[in-house]
Amino acid sequence: MASCSGPQGNNDQKTTKHSSTEDSLQKYVDERLAIYEKVKLTTNINELSVNDRKILPLMIQAAKIMDELFWKQAYPQRDSLLSTIKDEKSREFLLINYGPWDRLNGDKPFISGIGPKPDGATFYPAGMTKEELKNSDVKDKSGQYSVIRKDDKGKLTSIPYHVLYATELQKASSLLKQAALLADDTGLKKYLNLRADALLSDNYTASDYAWLDMKTNTLDLIIGPIENYEDKLFNARASYEAYVLVKDKVWSKKLAKYVNMLPQLQQGLPVDAKYKAEKPGTDSELNAYDVVYYAGDCNAGSKTIAVNLPNDEVIQQKKGTRRSQLKNAMKAKFDKILLPIAKELIDKDQLQYINFDAFFANVMFHEVAHGLGIKKTVTGKGFVKEALQEQYSWLEEGKADVLGLYMVTGLLKKGELEGDIKQFYTTYMAGILRSVRFGAASAHGKANMQCFNFFKDNGAFIRNDNGTYKVDFVKFEDSMNKLSNLIITLQGNGDKAAVEKTQREKAVITPELQADLDKLTKRGIPVDVVFEQGVDVLGVK
Repeated sequence: MASCSGPQGNNDQKTTKHSSTEDSLQKYVDERLAIYEKVKLTTNINELSVNDRKILPLMIQAAKIMDELFWKQAYPQRDSLLSTIKDEKSREFLLINYGPWDRLNGDKPFISGIGPKPDGATFYPAGMTKEELKNSDVKDKSGQYSVIRKDDKGKLTSIPYHVLYATELQKASSLLKQAALLADDTGLKKYLNLRADALLSDNYTASDYAWLDMKTNTLDLIIGPIENYEDKLFNARASYEAYVLVKDKVWSKKLAKYVNMLPQLQQGLPVDAKYKAEKPGTDSELNAYDVVYYAGDCNAGSKTIAVNLPNDEVIQQKKGTRRSQLKNAMKAKFDKILLPIAKELIDKDQLQYINFDAFFANVMFHEVAHGLGIKKTVTGKGFVKEALQEQYSWLEEGKADVLGLYMVTGLLKKGELEGDIKQFYTTYMAGILRSVRFGAASAHGKANMQCFNFFKDNGAFIRNDNGTYKVDFVKFEDSMNKLSNLIITLQGNGDKAAVEKTQREKAVITPELQADLDKLTKRGIPVDVVFEQGVDVLGVK
């Protein structure tokens, strides 16, 4: 009797513990799902030509294929896991996060039995160490467009994306070719054809140049393996994504003049001459768009509201980049998130300075600022990206944050931008408080925390006794210049150890700040948006 009752008691305890864990995770999912606000992605399709209306569904179909490919990269067990989950909220939360880890909360697992998220996603064999790959004879150890696998004998090999995902990429390529046949705009036609070929070869250079050459197109499509954020092991492998875009030609015309000012702004950077000797490319554009479809990497976690591409450093230096402002998504975040946050956390006397035009400009110049600074180290370590590896992305985002503000300040002083500096600085402060809610796991999250803590340490703002934040406009500008100097110097030196130290010390959320952010959650203010999107929402077939 005793020998039987012992194990039975242990089983009861295990069952109770398992049930308690399940309840706790369910409560977590319920709370976290509520942080997302649903937004419909639409545009005025009546302004599109007949052929453009036919092209949009083809672009969206191709984007959906990128979405499936990103699932294969991030969490290929999606369907098998979904089949075991009965709770609809847990299923929905898993789909938002492209896996069972909460992307806006340090990749915390929210499904029972799921361990930590692998740093290498599925780009590398499970359990592979950095040293193992470094010591192997694989040729493209840091290739953007391949995965690393082990063969039957345990030897590391690489497989190109266009081989591994040949079936899906052939379908996407065919859709782009169909769209190209319908395209009236010659630049768009050329780009779609070249991008269709690139998906099947992993050679994206020609299509990147063709994309930058497009000037008169109304529709646009960003598609392919682009960003390296998902590869937290080496920051090397690119993830599939897509944006389907409709150009806002009125706003785009307003933005056109700023790119030509990059060389002058580069020379004024608050760093030693050797760190600003490079000449940024100016043959590129600032454009505003309505985004009508997100897919893959850009739809996972915090939603992108502006894009600066291509990422190829050689193309950036020779040709420049295109900075795409996703105006409708940006307006949704301003109205539904930033304004309510400002009313809770910004000093009541400074609330008058919060406005959308300042928010739009701050985000826009963040993207422009990726073209400023330094691409090659001054210490002979090659490109900054190569020298800093997995530490590159978050520091580059931090650079764009603070240099965007530097650009705004400089353009206001030159009379090239309208508005009051107090509007831009106060809205920037509210923007930081919005973005730090994404957590410190992502590149953007680390960048925001570095900025917040650096500005705080330098007195750029104070926290009032009632928990609101008040900007010191003089110290804000001084802190901006100091942080600009620090980041560009770190990049130019290619000192990875120093960047790691900076991340450990500055890219963290303090308990005091977390308490203030928790207040926003209790007030029901969303952290981010999720989209209702597709041909049905747009009203095209």
